Amino acid sequence: MRYVLPLAAAAMTVAAVAQPAAAADVTIQTTNPVIELSVYEQVEVEPDIVTIGAGVSTMAPTAVAALRQNSADMKKVIDRIKGLGVAQRDIQTTGINLNAQYDYDQQNQRQVFRGYQASNRVSVKLRQIQRAGEVLDALVAAGATDLSGPDFSVDDDTAAKAAARKSALERAQRQALEYARFAGYSNVRLLQVSESITGNGPQPPRPVMAQARMASAEKAPVQPGVVGTGVNVSLTYEMVK
Repeated sequence: MRYVLPLAAAAMTVAAVAQPAAAADVTIQTTNPVIELSVYEQVEVEPDIVTIGAGVSTMAPTAVAALRQNSADMKKVIDRIKGLGVAQRDIQTTGINLNAQYDYDQQNQRQVFRGYQASNRVSVKLRQIQRAGEVLDALVAAGATDLSGPDFSVDDDTAAKAAARKSALERAQRQALEYARFAGYSNVRLLQVSESITGNGPQPPRPVMAQARMASAEKAPVQPGVVGTGVNVSLTYEMVK
């Protein structure tokens, strides 16, 4: 029996002007059985980045008043963040909203206009994670009415990814050898590897507190723990005698 494995390879055209790489099909043929494995390997590391969301919501009779008041309140929060030593590049606006607000009058069965609500949110990246509790308290004291996070991550997970790849390949090799020996073969030959990355990406925001107007007596306790970063590896082996 013949197994045909299509592989993708890059073909380059040499010319006076550089040309983009073009995809070419390469086929590996084998008469021995093949083993296809999918291996996930994760490495846990201590985080060195924490991201916090902070926002301000404001109500006013008119849209202009709501937005102006909200902008003034949010500026105080952003100025406070910068005053804590957070670099401008680590402060990013994530949403500005302005919506009319209504109450429902049950007796008259109609909506009653209440005014306009303006909101503004920023994402704050802290490179000193031990300051997370301090910053959360400072944000509330500065007027933030909506906080989310903290979300922990790793600034550079290159070494962790490399360790995960090594571990994944070693585990896949052991598993492939087991299958080969069960089937009466003595060894395996690696034919193909493909990878997808997981971990160390943005996490869904987790609410910390909402509609808070007063600072706590002591800074909020924050435990960074560990975060996982890993790889999904798909491998194809040929069984050999």
